[in-house]
Amino acid sequence: MDIVIRPARADELEEAGRITAEAFIADGHTSPDGTYAPKLRDARARASAAEVLVAVDAADDTLLGCVTFAPPGSPWGDIARDGEAEFRMLGVDPAARGRGAGEALVLACVERARALGVRQLVMSTQQSMSGAHRIYERLGFRRTPERDWSPVPNVDLFTYALPL
Repeated sequence: MDIVIRPARADELEEAGRITAEAFIADGHTSPDGTYAPKLRDARARASAAEVLVAVDAADDTLLGCVTFAPPGSPWGDIARDGEAEFRMLGVDPAARGRGAGEALVLACVERARALGVRQLVMSTQQSMSGAHRIYERLGFRRTPERDWSPVPNVDLFTYALPL
């Protein structure tokens, strides 16, 4: 199946947010009634100050996944420093997994960061997301344990960086 990565259209933001939240919920990374699920669902808010990219099936334009790319200076960056871009909230519909959508979204973020001329692309990930960690490491991201952090109690995040 061919996958196209592109900016989300305004009429797709609700579905993109739903897919993101459902991906996190299905894997047990957040609770459906917790404080993070509404933030995951609100792709429209992210699109106002960051770039929401979607993976779509080239044949029928079905949304498969979503990621938020935070260019330098975006309020959606959690750990990005000067000269860095960040991606976050990467989610692929559980029914669409195994097709390469997640990797394609990460690669789109890498290309977007390169196009902006930043020196590094960074991201945070839950420690339990071992499948995602393998993708990041295969693509050249390296752990940056000195930047690991906890956004809320009992949620400890690993960090990764890709020098560009």
